[in-house]
Amino acid sequence: MTLDPAGIDAIYRAEFGRALATVAALTGDLGLAEDAVQDAFADALRSWPGSGLPANPGAWITTAARHRALDRLRRESARAAKEQNAARLDRTGYPAPDEELDMTAVADDQLRMIFTCCHPALSAESQVALTLRLVCGLRTAEIARAFLQPEHTVAQRLTRAKTKIRQAGIPLRVPPAHLLPERTPAVLSCIYLVFTEGYFATSGASALRDELCDEAIRLGRLLCGLLPADPEARALLALMLLNDSRRDQRRSPAGELVPLEEQDRAGWNHAAIESGLRCLISAAADGHSGPYLAQARIAAAHATATSWADTEWGAIVAAYDELARYSRSPVVQVNRAVALAFRDGVEAGLAALDAVAGHPRLAEAHLVAATRADLLRRAGRDAEAAEYYRAAAASAANAQVRRFLARRLAEVEG
Repeated sequence: MTLDPAGIDAIYRAEFGRALATVAALTGDLGLAEDAVQDAFADALRSWPGSGLPANPGAWITTAARHRALDRLRRESARAAKEQNAARLDRTGYPAPDEELDMTAVADDQLRMIFTCCHPALSAESQVALTLRLVCGLRTAEIARAFLQPEHTVAQRLTRAKTKIRQAGIPLRVPPAHLLPERTPAVLSCIYLVFTEGYFATSGASALRDELCDEAIRLGRLLCGLLPADPEARALLALMLLNDSRRDQRRSPAGELVPLEEQDRAGWNHAAIESGLRCLISAAADGHSGPYLAQARIAAAHATATSWADTEWGAIVAAYDELARYSRSPVVQVNRAVALAFRDGVEAGLAALDAVAGHPRLAEAHLVAATRADLLRRAGRDAEAAEYYRAAAASAANAQVRRFLARRLAEVEG
């Protein structure tokens, strides 16, 4: 890892959430932890250019953040609780066990942080935004792109959510068993958003963020252990494993995006596919249905096809129809249009795309233009495809995606 801006940014993305969760668990103060981690990264920017990159940047950041938090607790020690907390943190590195900071049987700071972010006192939008900020370390602009919403709207939502946690005294813990059902759907959604941000990053130099994919799958496994009777938790894990099996083949040795139909299927992670299929079978037992199960069926159809030509597009369209019963997301409808194009022909896909293209949540995204361009290219309508490839490239936030669209544009123009 180098000390150029891209290297520093990669460390920030990989370590922010982990350090924040650890310091928050130590102090019991979310705002203090976030400030301390931000200060630790500022310290790193000042010291690393001269001293060199530490062997374990994450440990350096966490330790520096812990010291920052301790210094602030000492300065504010006029309050008895703060003074006691500072003394405990200084002596052991961890708060003494007490009822308010019950760590539960799940000894994982980030899982605890997700459940805190998904407290029912917060709106669903705030839960997701807060998780992306505090667990994944996404910046406000990146969260806004993920939500397809204005940046100032997301910034206000984050501020209100953190204020609510502080003022309501929401504890940093996994809730007791009787409160789990009301919190689980939001937690599943947040974990999946962590995965999707890793699997197809909204911005940055790379379309893949390996640390987020790995972290989401780890959190998914932990959640399945916490909720062994929840089929949607297993369905979510199945979905992530099946999609993640293709991760290494989604980029070329030069780091460029490789579309699904051009990937080397022999290079897919077949152990992950087998594990994902086992989770899928388990999740589908007893006739269960749900949004993650429907998406897992789509992923399974791709993962088990021996070639692009052998893909069962009928099964994929049926799974999208099932998913539409649970989700009104316009992105689902765009993806369904693509599957319909492969099942029934490009014109059918374009007609389905037209039906959703005007959705306001898609107005600033490159997805519709890129999808239309690809379908037009496949239909041999190169001049029209070129127009939409240009529009898609102009609105894509991810540099790797822009390069991919530029390559496609060159193909249809050539």
